[in-house]
Amino acid sequence: MTSESPENLHLAEFNIAEAKYDLDDPRMADFVNNLDRINAMAERMPGFVWRLKDEPEGATAAAWDGNARLVDNLSVWETARQLETFVFKTAHRQIYARRHEWFPLMESHHFVMWWVEPGHRPSREEAQARLRLLDEQGPGPDAFGWDQLELADAVWREARCA
Repeated sequence: MTSESPENLHLAEFNIAEAKYDLDDPRMADFVNNLDRINAMAERMPGFVWRLKDEPEGATAAAWDGNARLVDNLSVWETARQLETFVFKTAHRQIYARRHEWFPLMESHHFVMWWVEPGHRPSREEAQARLRLLDEQGPGPDAFGWDQLELADAVWREARCA
């Protein structure tokens, strides 16, 4: 796979985490208080196409099983390189570096990417299915992680993101 989209496809990404504490707990304040700022930054980035927004809960809506500590993010980007730039070369990087303060390591995969047709807006259910596919079958053309992309900068490697 390459960092450029095959056949002019866009890149969907989904990540999920279960917070160590309730989202209104003071120990989660730095994470919660930065969500709107980081999401707004993503939306202004070159290559950003779309992200799932739950109204009125915003980006911290429970992702599945009614677990109020479960947060997710689903977005679409023109290319993997543009997503990589946002994740690892903006203020998002500082929040990402602190993730272990707020979120324990998950036993299953917590991040998945896949190619989508321009104009397609994946549902949370589709994203969850891609994550399960990655867990059950490992990386492939329908569900993969950073290490399946050939990015020249490979900034994600420095951040130890798999």
